[in-house]
Amino acid sequence: MTPETLTPEHDGPQTAAGFSCVAAVFDPVFARLEHWAVLVERYAARPDRIADRTDLDPLMESLVRREFTNSEGCVIGAGFVSAPSFLGWHLAWWLGGQNPAVSGPATGIRHLETVEDPLDESFRDYTALEWWRVPEQTGRRHITGPYVDYLCTDEYTLTLTLPVYRAAELIGVVGIDLSVDEIERGLIPRLGADGVSVTVINSSGRVVVSTDTHLATGALLRLPGLSEHLNDQSGGAPGLPAGHTFQWCGQTGLAIVAGPAPS
Repeated sequence: MTPETLTPEHDGPQTAAGFSCVAAVFDPVFARLEHWAVLVERYAARPDRIADRTDLDPLMESLVRREFTNSEGCVIGAGFVSAPSFLGWHLAWWLGGQNPAVSGPATGIRHLETVEDPLDESFRDYTALEWWRVPEQTGRRHITGPYVDYLCTDEYTLTLTLPVYRAAELIGVVGIDLSVDEIERGLIPRLGADGVSVTVINSSGRVVVSTDTHLATGALLRLPGLSEHLNDQSGGAPGLPAGHTFQWCGQTGLAIVAGPAPS
């Protein structure tokens, strides 16, 4: 499996610079997810025994713990989520020590406990959620969010997921939750430019991060012509207001809009 390459679609110094910054943040994360997917696929393809969560979970935990150690606080959750036909309704998912949902020492890491019995009134069908549904439908990497993760963190989160297969059968997704606050701290200093506002949005036009302090995370970016660009992947949408540029960030589902800074 080879990570999809992010390539700029529109010229412009601000969008090109912003594209490079976004790629620098998300490409390495997806590269690690590609590696995880390969390891899980190899595990699932073993002819010597039937796949079992008691074997898979330690593999995922070792990968996730390494991720928490090296992420400098940006990763707040990670793991593998099984297709119901593979290991049942099972999440091999861990939360990092900086996660407010984790009790105990700040360095602690714990497994996310979930209800796996579909007959339980607290059960939740995660296959209906965007971070599962889109990779299942497209077979590609996907970024969900920003959204407030009330289950785990109570903070704005981006979830990066990638489908995992055994032959042609989807057996689950590997994923990593990133803190939007930490992403913002790393991106904003590199996105800024004199007289220019640079905003990273998702495919629904909601703000991920922006150099415009008037645009809050999760808010809709309201700009004439933007919806046409978001609905047209070919680059043939009509122009934005004068001085604005639009650029998709490869297959991430994120885009960059640059324009005059507010007065």
